[in-house]
Amino acid sequence: MKAVVWHGTGDIRLDEVPDPKIQEPTDAVVKITRSAICGTDLHMVRGTMPDMVEGTVLGHEAVGVVEEVGTAVRGFRPGDRVVVTSTIGCGTCSYCRAGYFAQCDGANPNGPAAGTCFFGGPKSTGPVDGLQAERARIPHATMTLVRIPDGVSDDQAILLSDIFPTAWFGARLAEIGSGDTVLVLGAGVVGQFAIASAKRQGAGRVIVVDGIESRLDIAREQNAETVDFNAEDPVEVVKDLTGGIGVDRVIEAVGVDAEQPGERTAEQWKPGDGPRQALDWAVELVAKAGTIGVIGVYPPGFDEFPIGQAMNKNLTLRMGNCNHRRYVPRLLDLVLTGVVDPLRFITKHEEPTAAIDAYKSFDLREDGWLKTVLDVA
Repeated sequence: MKAVVWHGTGDIRLDEVPDPKIQEPTDAVVKITRSAICGTDLHMVRGTMPDMVEGTVLGHEAVGVVEEVGTAVRGFRPGDRVVVTSTIGCGTCSYCRAGYFAQCDGANPNGPAAGTCFFGGPKSTGPVDGLQAERARIPHATMTLVRIPDGVSDDQAILLSDIFPTAWFGARLAEIGSGDTVLVLGAGVVGQFAIASAKRQGAGRVIVVDGIESRLDIAREQNAETVDFNAEDPVEVVKDLTGGIGVDRVIEAVGVDAEQPGERTAEQWKPGDGPRQALDWAVELVAKAGTIGVIGVYPPGFDEFPIGQAMNKNLTLRMGNCNHRRYVPRLLDLVLTGVVDPLRFITKHEEPTAAIDAYKSFDLREDGWLKTVLDVA
């Protein structure tokens, strides 16, 4: 079968690889109908996520049809349409039973202390071959798969594999309450769903900061107040919009691969810009005693954070990898009933044969590349 395979930093290829097989009684094999390219995948390609294993199939978002199930898999049978949750949980350990599927004690082959197990990641996450492929082996399938209702299309469901639940999780981390003024840092597809999630969790007002006009246009369609950091100083603007107080809550949806100084002119850049810029803005722009939810990815070894300023303001900082299985069933109901339509955020459809070129365009932050879906079937 064809799959997108990691061979080294900056070196990914569309390869012919062996078809996946059932290895454990709890496994399933799924024929992929939709996959997608995520900003997290770019961490692997750029090398900001260390310890990738050569030959690993990339991708952690997929929708498909069950082809085969192991003898211990219950609730699924061949022919079922399913969404694959990006993080893998056993469903029986104390963490899974408390809803912390991303910290499952049983899923990660490296042991409980290794943390999150997810598809297409570095050695510390398994590794488990990813989902940018024609077929995939799904460990702990009873918990990792969620059946798709008949009224939800594959294109709608693909954004519930990772993006929508991650954004919903970010809004929960930020502890958004009724009437809160919320700042979303980053208007990529996670940021767009963070706007939608914040509003549906009670936000009275949402401000979003980004530097790509097409993304800000989509945010304005959601009635968010937009700030273009390439045209104005976001600190000054957000302070002005909040009467000098700052926002109540922040969702940081950028992560370590924010724009780097070389991507702007010297006149546009300010001291401190770089990998921790979004964190600096989050701490500076949240009001005293406010809350920050971090869902932008920061790899192990990242150790830069303005802790002194955060402590002086009595801030609450919450972060982590999304517990996807906890949120996907509820979010499928929101899509089924028309409360949220994920299709508005898909801007590109590509054939798998064009996946490598799509990675390049997405990596360059070309205008219009908000979310790219690979039409595998």
